[in-house]
Amino acid sequence: MSDMIKIAVDAMGGDGSPKKVIDGIVLNHQSNVNVFYKIFGDQKKITPLIDGKINKKFYEILHTDNVVKSTDSPLEGAKRGKDTSMWLAIESVKNKEADIVVSAGNTGALLVISKLNLKMIENIDKPALSALWPNKKSMSVVLDLGANIECSSKNLLDFSIMGASLYTSLYPNDKPNVALLNIGSEELKGNETIKETYQILNDKKPDNYDFAGYIEGNHLMDGEVNVIVSDGFTGNVALKTAEGTANFITSELKKAMTGSIIGKISSLLNISNLKKFKKRLDPRLYNGAIFIGLDSPVVKSHGGTDYIGFSNSLDVCNRIVKGNLIEKIKQNI
Repeated sequence: MSDMIKIAVDAMGGDGSPKKVIDGIVLNHQSNVNVFYKIFGDQKKITPLIDGKINKKFYEILHTDNVVKSTDSPLEGAKRGKDTSMWLAIESVKNKEADIVVSAGNTGALLVISKLNLKMIENIDKPALSALWPNKKSMSVVLDLGANIECSSKNLLDFSIMGASLYTSLYPNDKPNVALLNIGSEELKGNETIKETYQILNDKKPDNYDFAGYIEGNHLMDGEVNVIVSDGFTGNVALKTAEGTANFITSELKKAMTGSIIGKISSLLNISNLKKFKKRLDPRLYNGAIFIGLDSPVVKSHGGTDYIGFSNSLDVCNRIVKGNLIEKIKQNI
């Protein structure tokens, strides 16, 4: 067990838990036999869901009745005490009993409890929430997605280093190309903070990534840039807009293809192309936001995802640990 990756799993967070979480673990185990799952939550509910589906040498259940609710404010979630499934899962990473933690629970509470338990990486002032987005060529890392509403140029510089390190951990063969999300691609555009960050990054010439200047919202999916940096306010608006647009396109397409007889016939003719298109936009493939800047990585699975999405967030955990994310950030800072 010593060479296995140990993932601490909050089994009680998000819609349809613990069933979706345990089903996600069962699915994930089929392709990741080097992972040991430390599962925190209600043993009475969890045992019947996992019993006989995975060999007991690959998991343990650590029982607790107490749970952070989705309706809790971040502070209420933290005040529920040190015996909630979320707190115990994070604490196991702090105590070096697990390599990484994942939860589909309350985002605000997860960030607060993580900050209370885990130290910041030296010389980083603020942690950031990052996620993977599809682009025309493969994937981009985008950060910050809402952990910090206001950011200084030092914060944005840290995000660039952390984002590039995350990208390298997930895609070891590619060199990251970093850009700042802005309202134009010309040097004169944007606020003072972003202009200042541009100057620092432009002069820096780092070894571990290339700086590509500014990127506008309409070019996020082009694939020319694979690390996109922004403050949490702008990043969150961009994320929600992109998610909403993707949902709108798939639902409108569905309506068009199932409405009239002609629509039904054309959808039959195009079925394989439509399936490919739908798969590209399937949010479950990109599930797993990563809270970085702390000395252990914390992964946030979308609360509304299903077991396939949760399995994908476990996959992200696996790749982050294998890719030595924290070491990479420390070297580059």
